[in-house]
Amino acid sequence: MTAVAAEHLVGSVEPRVCVYPRAGRSAGRMAVDLARRAGLRLDPWQCLVLERALGVEPDGRWSAFEAGLIVARQNGKSAIFEARMLAGLFLFGEELILYSAHEFKTAGEIFRRVLALIDGTPDLRKRVKAVARSKGEEGIELLPTRQCPRGQRLRFVARSTNSGRGFSGDCVFMDECQNLPDASVDAMMPTLLARPNAQLWYGGSAPDKDLAPCEQITRVRNRALAGGEAAERLAYFEWSAELCSDLCGPDCAEHDDPADPKVWAKTNPALGSGRVTVEGIAKMYASMSPRGFARELLSVGNYPSQTGGWDVISEAAWGAVADEASAPLDPVAFAVEVAPDRQAAAIAVVGLREDGLLHAEIPPNDYRPGTSWVPARLAALVKRWRPCVVAISPAGPTGSLEPDIEDALDDLDDDVRVKLTLVKGRDAGAACGGLYDAIVRPPDAPQDWAPSLRVRPHPALTAAVAGARKRQVGDAWVWDRRGSSVDPSPLIAVTVARWAFVTRPREEEEPVEPWAVFG
Repeated sequence: MTAVAAEHLVGSVEPRVCVYPRAGRSAGRMAVDLARRAGLRLDPWQCLVLERALGVEPDGRWSAFEAGLIVARQNGKSAIFEARMLAGLFLFGEELILYSAHEFKTAGEIFRRVLALIDGTPDLRKRVKAVARSKGEEGIELLPTRQCPRGQRLRFVARSTNSGRGFSGDCVFMDECQNLPDASVDAMMPTLLARPNAQLWYGGSAPDKDLAPCEQITRVRNRALAGGEAAERLAYFEWSAELCSDLCGPDCAEHDDPADPKVWAKTNPALGSGRVTVEGIAKMYASMSPRGFARELLSVGNYPSQTGGWDVISEAAWGAVADEASAPLDPVAFAVEVAPDRQAAAIAVVGLREDGLLHAEIPPNDYRPGTSWVPARLAALVKRWRPCVVAISPAGPTGSLEPDIEDALDDLDDDVRVKLTLVKGRDAGAACGGLYDAIVRPPDAPQDWAPSLRVRPHPALTAAVAGARKRQVGDAWVWDRRGSSVDPSPLIAVTVARWAFVTRPREEEEPVEPWAVFG
């Protein structure tokens, strides 16, 4: 695309994901017109959201109980909320409107903007009874009317496990929903229970489960994608790209190119409005990490699994490296890992294949109940196969076996004895990242990228990958032993064995003969 053509791109009004209940009429246009009177001129895409989310049933109820919005940063999501707040106060007769955000400074900024709109509009300003400006108590209260004898209120509350307790809200906003813990939702949601015509709004940029809790917006999004009864009273709008997965081939033309300005227009509906420009996004593309750019500017989220696991390594990516016929050459590395509850242990083997790829497996007889069998079994394997490395991660439950394993290895003859390698400290994060990179296609991978590992399937190993969770340690992450829904020991054993093999001293001879099926 030429520079001239790119300069004239405008953002897409229609979102890629758009679900909303059809209704005979909408109050959205009323909200748009009131916002314009107050000096808030909305873009076409912002008007679309309000018109579709504010459908009205024949009985006067909102057709959508929930409205969700995922859009790239700086596009103007907050203006939609501001227009909806004004309409709730001055048109819809909502007695209490509650707004919360992950950071209270965001709530404070929205409060100041809404107040400025009201103060700048005489017809609205004269209906204000009081304004609370104390930090943490910000709010606007209107004079009583026949419709609302107690007056109407707009409150800005801090998000916490107590948010909204003691209130009954007609409209609740949960902004910055990319960081929205379940506990905050559980505290706010019941405020709507006693109201006959309540509405709940979510808004934010694309979430990343590795950065912040985002289960609630993920559930909302999944209902929108499922459609049907699951989305019966849901309005959901998402301007997002569809990027290649780790299984796409080098010539894939079915997915969006993150470097294409036409894709930027698809995911930034405000492009061309003056707030967002092609030049500005190009600067972000050149400076940001591929993952960060995809999340913040293309609304490509890293959503937690809601369907039985595979949160870290996808089922498709794991299936792509499975190989029943895979076998390593000699020499290999062994690693041991004990289950967190010490009810089982696993021994993994990793080595090079004839084609130069790495091979990994949990041998059929080496994932067993208990731990007492490990030292003797490991010594027998070392005596038979003479590995280049034997390793454990001593910081976890396997550390208690370190003396017994060392004793078992010391009892071997000098010509087969091998020193136990301890993977700890920064190496633990590097080991986890190395295994992940060997399986999962990175977003900035060249077209000819392919996984560098093959795995002989084992039920316990597959279950461990499906149930695996991450735990952040500084700037790196490791497998979360406590957070995993299943025994992670087979996965951790493979992770440690791979790291020990690829970082082994290189005095050994090159692999010379293939193994038989390991047993």
